[in-house]
Amino acid sequence: MNEQRAMEPDADGYTKALSKRQVQMIAIGGAIGVGLFLGAGGRLAEAGPALIFAYAACGIAAFFVMRALGELILHRPTAGSFVEYAREFIGPWAGFTSGWMYWVNWAMTGIAEITAVAIYVHRWLPDLPQWVTALIALGVLVGINLVSVKLFGELEFWFSVIKVTALVVFLFTGAALVIGSADIAGHEAGVHNLFDNGGMFPAGVGIALMTLQAVIFAYSAVELVGIAAGETANPREIMPKAINGVVYRIGIFYVGSVLLLAMLLPWNVYSGAESPFVTVFSALGIPAVGDIMNAVVLTAALSSCNSGLYSTGRILRSLAQKGEAPAFTGRMNSRHVPYGGILFTSVAYLAGVVLNYVVPKEAFDIAIAVASLGVVATWATIIVSQLKLRQAALRGELERPTYRMPGAPYTNYGTLAFLALLVVLMAFAGTPERIAFWSIPVLAAVLFVGWRAIQSRRPAAHQPPERVAARD
Repeated sequence: MNEQRAMEPDADGYTKALSKRQVQMIAIGGAIGVGLFLGAGGRLAEAGPALIFAYAACGIAAFFVMRALGELILHRPTAGSFVEYAREFIGPWAGFTSGWMYWVNWAMTGIAEITAVAIYVHRWLPDLPQWVTALIALGVLVGINLVSVKLFGELEFWFSVIKVTALVVFLFTGAALVIGSADIAGHEAGVHNLFDNGGMFPAGVGIALMTLQAVIFAYSAVELVGIAAGETANPREIMPKAINGVVYRIGIFYVGSVLLLAMLLPWNVYSGAESPFVTVFSALGIPAVGDIMNAVVLTAALSSCNSGLYSTGRILRSLAQKGEAPAFTGRMNSRHVPYGGILFTSVAYLAGVVLNYVVPKEAFDIAIAVASLGVVATWATIIVSQLKLRQAALRGELERPTYRMPGAPYTNYGTLAFLALLVVLMAFAGTPERIAFWSIPVLAAVLFVGWRAIQSRRPAAHQPPERVAARD
């Protein structure tokens, strides 16, 4: 009976098709993507062991964002997630802006993931152009997302199982190699690798700070659990456990993995040309292990792209219902899948295929630089929304959930200051980051014009109170 009730659509047209085990693995697996599996190699080569501190700092910010999101979810679970919370606690314009910035985030993230897929497959099929691999992967994932949310949840469950299992195996294997001072391709594994070859900050503190922008991208998708809440049975029971699981696993998987990578091999052995995990296992002299790890990181890239199509489909439908996105993106098929939004995002992913054809070597870095802006905007929206929720509770306007943001409001302000620092650092980083930084005024102008255009088309009765008052 409960299962039958869960499959009945709610007021928004969604079914509660995601099970407890699927949501928990989506929450964990969503935080493990190509930013770690591929991006960590190039960043280690740039900043050295200092990358550990960058992952730790961004991990602390991710912790507070997740706890803030958890409080918002317990206040009101919805598939619109932070877009709806921004609309409720900040204002209609904030919902519009955060929704489209989230879409920008996943549009660029999808391009990065598609690029990563092509890079991984290149190991086995060096003569196959990157854009061909990217196109095939995109076609398969779009098809899966259009079938049903249950199929998405099951596929994402197994994708996450593979990623988490691989990281657990790496953590145990890596720890054993470090403790045993193993010889890896002529290099002795050990703590000394953190301090040899220039020390912890071989490229300087400045370069270490510049890696923060790329590292924050690695943590993107932790907020996916908030969107999944709208299609989850008993979200108030499941979500706190899922979020708590994400928080401590982030510390173990991300910071622990980068720490081990830095101890297993000298930092200058790694490169952005392949996954650092593949580098380590291939250096052990067992080629098959390197190939297996390459298959795992390929799975991670496919998983993240899969999640991007899922989440943007729901966010775009939420915007379309308010007249803030093309009407097509609000359409839902008979399987209760918002196919319009999914197809809309897939068109942006096609741009990634083109980018892989035009500039295959630069595609990944450019994509993650722009995607990082979306991550910062999304996280800031969540933090500010929780801050406003707390203020409303203090005024007696609503009851604050028992699952709360720790240290609020001071942790809110600290997290916002950290996110602002990341944006400022973009102006002084490499070319991809500077491209992203100078795209900020362009994005702001486009969003402002879009919002004004939407407002001008709305009748006064449907406009926010402040707009009607302003006209009066």
